Amino acid sequence: MTQASTLRSLIAGPGIVSAPGAYDTLTARLVERAGFPAVYMTGFGATVSRLGLPDLGFMTQTEMTAHARDMVRGTSVPIIADADTGYGGVNNLHRTIEEYVQAGVAAVHLEDQVLPKKCGQLGGIRLETPEANVRRLKGALRARGDSEMMIIARTDALGVDGLDAALHRAKAYADAGVDMVFVDGVKTIAQAVTIGRALDFPRVLSIVDGNETAQLSIADAQDMGFSLVFHALSTLFAASHAVANTLASLKAAGTTAGLSSQLDDYATLSDAVDLHRWEEIDATYG
Repeated sequence: MTQASTLRSLIAGPGIVSAPGAYDTLTARLVERAGFPAVYMTGFGATVSRLGLPDLGFMTQTEMTAHARDMVRGTSVPIIADADTGYGGVNNLHRTIEEYVQAGVAAVHLEDQVLPKKCGQLGGIRLETPEANVRRLKGALRARGDSEMMIIARTDALGVDGLDAALHRAKAYADAGVDMVFVDGVKTIAQAVTIGRALDFPRVLSIVDGNETAQLSIADAQDMGFSLVFHALSTLFAASHAVANTLASLKAAGTTAGLSSQLDDYATLSDAVDLHRWEEIDATYG
């Protein structure tokens, strides 16, 4: 069974699928070790961690697909990847889908922005027309071929044209034949409730810390009708906060001696990356 078929079975099941965001492969492994059934490869996190830049479309197709391929190799659960707008025209989009299929990801989401794209939490976003994006989505479905990789249609219309326009686009994208729809930029519980109830199609909710939706539990999202929930940036925010605090303490005290309760040790991190497996291989065949 492929990871794509595994994800399809999970989405078709009775419960919601929780896929916390991972910004690198170590984080993806930690998500899996924590018992979550899937991992979300966040484009914001990929851009911040690999380039140290904001999510303004700086990552290229090859950088993103390489990032996804590393996560697939490093885990055994389905990876859901951000594919931005497909990185160009329809031919670029076609190749992007082929590359993600080859990488082994279980699903990608494609957004309806025009280039240069921005993070869905920001202002100043410009959109394709619904008709043009439907054609692009149909092209992505053709590019997928016989692969079971899921295509998720994301709309960023909520912050541009309002909730009704976003729902209209989501319904049009569902009619185009995609597997799931995703209204991004949800910041209030009321918006989440309306989206969950208005769409009669497998749908995604992305919860971003700092927004009102962070008060929602995974069970709340399921009760609203969502099939898949991302906590897209929680691990990244936690890591950046912890690293900054550790460095501030080291700078002030000149030592990390007082931080032992806040830090993993060498053995713990080695276990997370399966050091014992590689030691066994070396001991047997080296």
